[in-house]
Amino acid sequence: MPHPTPSDRALRAVADSVTSSRPRVPGDATDPSIPVAATVVLLRDAAPGVEVLVIERPDRGSFAGAWVFPGGRLEDGDRLGADDPEESAARRAAARETREETGLVLDPMALQTLSVWDPPPGLALRIRTWFFVAAAPAGRIALSPDEAVAAQWAQPADLLERHGRGELTLYPPTWVTLHGLASHPDAASAIDAARLAGVQRFETVARRGAEGPLLLWQGDAEWDVDAGGPASTSRHRLEIGGLPWRYARTDSGLTAG
Repeated sequence: MPHPTPSDRALRAVADSVTSSRPRVPGDATDPSIPVAATVVLLRDAAPGVEVLVIERPDRGSFAGAWVFPGGRLEDGDRLGADDPEESAARRAAARETREETGLVLDPMALQTLSVWDPPPGLALRIRTWFFVAAAPAGRIALSPDEAVAAQWAQPADLLERHGRGELTLYPPTWVTLHGLASHPDAASAIDAARLAGVQRFETVARRGAEGPLLLWQGDAEWDVDAGGPASTSRHRLEIGGLPWRYARTDSGLTAG
């Protein structure tokens, strides 16, 4: 039997979320019992346009073989105390993890919050992840071999196209983030847009559509099937049943924090 590729494992992980998840209930997105992680989207300007730093995970552990933004789980030292806001602790964790994984030094206060992702509830392993965006600092990338096997600067649209051809592995939060960055001509534009939009909250619902797994977020008419109200055709979803993935967002359904 062929050894599963990273893309196979990624799709299986998402497909499992469809069968294992339960309906969302109030409090899922802020559940204090689930682990929290943080990641940094580093941007730089280049001749073709804005570029983003992505690193390739080793072929083991979480996100095995996938291309991701630098980041990892919060540690006890990232929190200043019991009353320290989760977002603040995540900002410090994002800077620490980036330094540990890439050697690049960031000021936590310079990180602009972009989004927070909450996986479908009911999964055996759920990790709520904060995404931050920042201009890339000066310095040479020095990868930690336990955390990454390769790094590259690339245009967001190029990474999406390569994923669509099956040439690299992305997970949905990375894919959607790259999709949003692809429209910006430079780093300043992307960072300013994040500042103006506020924290984008992705409270994920997993369902199975006619063509395979679907991930839905606030603003999609089928995100909360028990909500009632007038019929709507609004969409905020990612169809991942086959390559290339298809993203649809027809309104501004996300809430800003």
